Amino acid sequence: MPAEPTRDRVNPETLDTRPKRRPDWIKVSAPQGENFEQLQQLMRNTSLHTVCQEAGCPNMGECWGSGTATFLILGDICTRSCRFCDVKHGRPEPIDWDEPERVARAVQTMGLQHAVITSVNRDEREDGGAPIFAAVIRRIREFQPGCSVEVLIPDFKGSIDALKIVMDARPEILNHNVETVPSLFRKVQPQDHYEWSEAVLRNAKKLDPEVLTKSGIMLGLGETIEEVKAVMRDLRAWEVDILTIGQYLQPSRRHLPIERYYTLEEFAALKAYGLEIGFKWVESAPLVRSSYHAVEQVRALSIIHRSLNPN
Repeated sequence: MPAEPTRDRVNPETLDTRPKRRPDWIKVSAPQGENFEQLQQLMRNTSLHTVCQEAGCPNMGECWGSGTATFLILGDICTRSCRFCDVKHGRPEPIDWDEPERVARAVQTMGLQHAVITSVNRDEREDGGAPIFAAVIRRIREFQPGCSVEVLIPDFKGSIDALKIVMDARPEILNHNVETVPSLFRKVQPQDHYEWSEAVLRNAKKLDPEVLTKSGIMLGLGETIEEVKAVMRDLRAWEVDILTIGQYLQPSRRHLPIERYYTLEEFAALKAYGLEIGFKWVESAPLVRSSYHAVEQVRALSIIHRSLNPN
């Protein structure tokens, strides 16, 4: 019998839970509208999950209102317990091999031209659940020809074999978030390693030089600007093309507190720095999350679905 999943991350007695006042420039719209209701019903009817719901994304109202969502595959229970994340953790259910077709049919129903797929960690499996990622990519192309696919994958503990399973399905964008600076990994995501993230992003380019790679980082957990810039330089050295930078927002008092809010000017300065050192695209603003404006990125970078243009 699987253990009851939990969202507890940190002992509340060890945290400063006094709320910090949000700056005026951080405004989150409540989810509402016809498209939101229809998409919510679709997810319920197909027994699918979205990271928008499970992680409490602040952009859910905007994205769902426009008919877009980031699908969360491999269930909704993560084997890791990162201290910034609101996704449940514990012992996951068995792999659902019918999930790829349900995702593909939902993409078809929504009429998407670009689909974003992410997952929980599945560390109990040697392949980290990579075959489901590959199956989802292939099924989407079967049910919704011409739809480009972006996958936001775990680090697979640095396994090139697991990564190759995903890369062989040829996603247009391979995304893996470093999330924070190396000095905070143990505090923020104690079961992750910076070296595993490096392995994923470096090896993705080696396995498919044509793929666009992408990564993201949160601000406000105690890092310095110089540490952030150092990570940005690392990502460019790993040939990452697209970068997202956003403000960490504490999901609950059980999670890590916000050390500080970054200003709009600081986000703009980091965007300028990212473009200066060679990123093809940088999203940098308080509410930016990994898949925020993903469709716009695809269009601006003129990604053409490779199955339609093999040459």
